[in-house]
Amino acid sequence: MDGIRIGRRLGAGFGVASLVGLVAMSGSVGAVAKATVPAGLSVKSFNSSFSEMAKFKALTAAGKGLVGVILPDTTSSTRYVDFDAPYLARAFRLAGYSKAQFKIDNAQGVDATELADAQADIAVGAKVLVFDPIDSTVGAQIQSYAASHGVAVISYDRATFVGSKTYYVSFNNFTVGQLIGKGFVSCVTAWHVTKPKVFVLDGGQDTDPNAVSFAQGYNSVIWGKASTPLSAGLTNQKGYTLIGEQITPGWVNATGGTIFQQQFTAHPSINATVEANDGLANAVVTDLKNAGVGPRKIPTTGQDATLQGMENVLQGYQCGSVYKAVYQEAQDAVALATIIRAHKAPPKALVNSTTTPPAGVSGQKQPASLLTPVWVDRSNMASTVVKDKFISASALCSAVTKDVCKAAGIKA
Repeated sequence: MDGIRIGRRLGAGFGVASLVGLVAMSGSVGAVAKATVPAGLSVKSFNSSFSEMAKFKALTAAGKGLVGVILPDTTSSTRYVDFDAPYLARAFRLAGYSKAQFKIDNAQGVDATELADAQADIAVGAKVLVFDPIDSTVGAQIQSYAASHGVAVISYDRATFVGSKTYYVSFNNFTVGQLIGKGFVSCVTAWHVTKPKVFVLDGGQDTDPNAVSFAQGYNSVIWGKASTPLSAGLTNQKGYTLIGEQITPGWVNATGGTIFQQQFTAHPSINATVEANDGLANAVVTDLKNAGVGPRKIPTTGQDATLQGMENVLQGYQCGSVYKAVYQEAQDAVALATIIRAHKAPPKALVNSTTTPPAGVSGQKQPASLLTPVWVDRSNMASTVVKDKFISASALCSAVTKDVCKAAGIKA
């Protein structure tokens, strides 16, 4: 992949004026003045053909310095290797960046490595950093270091709620949670789950503020309370009873599976579950299968639209998953970085929102560019994740059989 150096062998609250003073520019004042932000640019501009990116070539030429990108790891999700890195590289190239003008690293899940990568990028002339913080601690460290060196920051996929020089590019996390909640409620009805006894398995709220927002979203739909965690014994008007809600420290799937197994042993009446992502859902599905539970008996939920998640959906063990089109997020980040690097003001249709720390999370509001996620189940799998080649149709159908795929309108 051109322009990428994948590290370790991976082979809002601030005004435009403050950012203008922050970012150094290249070329003559006249060249900068002639470069303009593409007309009509918004969060809806980015498609799978990357056609919008060619419109940024003048802005790229007007800007100066490196754009450094640091992805968090290769283990929590294969998306960073399979999608984010190549999509970001493609967006940079189509926007007119040379190999020397952008660099993409991966921190391999180590805070010290992520901070070191950021420092190294700044040392070689980065004017904008795009980074996905492993956790809030290293996020704050990178933001502080970048600010002290006059470097603008875009927090990618996960928010960094500190400082006054940080943008956020992601999907609307509360909306992600709402989609999970709506999908769960629909599934409970479709699978004829009577008197639902619900266990909720949250993500890593100990390290990831997004996990808090996810839980607030699905709890608001299911229980009418946008908070987390909720107390056992809670009921709703649909006759659901909450058996318990627990976080999974660090988003570790094996830990989530152990938590659920313990709860299912202690509360065998559990007949419906909510999980914050596909990895946790699969851990629960594995426990259910080991306990002899068949398909369409106990709902599970998720996000990330992984291959395993789609297999579980088609096989009747998972209700659905939230799909976040990474090609949109990658282009959004590159577009925003290019605008900042060229000393221009991002349009309101691109920076279309703000992100605020969830209750219990310290920090401050930041300007945000929030994309729209999609709930995927068997009814629209073919027209979303398969069409976008986010998952391999052949791999999916090999796992679930061609007949199952055919019933869902998927051609191997």
